[in-house]
Amino acid sequence: MKKQEKTKKQESKKLRILAAGDLHGDTKLAEELAKRAEKEKVDLVILNGDITGLVETKNLIKPFIDRKEKVVFVPGNWDSPETSAFLSKIYGIKNLEEYYVKYKNVGIFGIGDSRAVWTSEEETFERLKKSFDKIKNLEKKIMVTHFHAAGTKSELSGFAGSSGIRKAVEKLQPDLLISGHIHELEGIEDKIGKTKVINVGRRGKIIEI
Repeated sequence: MKKQEKTKKQESKKLRILAAGDLHGDTKLAEELAKRAEKEKVDLVILNGDITGLVETKNLIKPFIDRKEKVVFVPGNWDSPETSAFLSKIYGIKNLEEYYVKYKNVGIFGIGDSRAVWTSEEETFERLKKSFDKIKNLEKKIMVTHFHAAGTKSELSGFAGSSGIRKAVEKLQPDLLISGHIHELEGIEDKIGKTKVINVGRRGKIIEI
């Protein structure tokens, strides 16, 4: 196989993602992100929490579905269990707190802010490990959380991160951790061992893995 042909084949295997979060009910932003997903020809959209706000939810996922985009999410502290169940049922999208997913050679798992805050840090770790164990043999792994990990740059905001998420990253070493919650540090990147950490924020980020 020629080098150029081999490179094209390797590129075709990559998963192209638009990851974003903290929409807080902004339907205009949801429409803009959906248009970007379509333009960028992504394979998957990941929404990492605080999707909803003090407004209706029906137009926050619909722009993505109308463009036939695949969507997965974790809830944030603004997304109640009832709202999360509604979004999953109405739009047929998977909540990564309840289901791990596989796309191409990539396994994706996660936990929302409700789990990180309202359960113990040890349970947070155990839930993440349980999902990870089901996709650990895949070539690439992505962890998705709403809250940030302890000891990362997102703590520059003054808000302590989750030690349960930190432990999961250190022990499981996924290739990528997608987090959010800290609006003012949107786009900041970090490393925990071999794991790349990205606070994707409202404007979102295109990621290839």
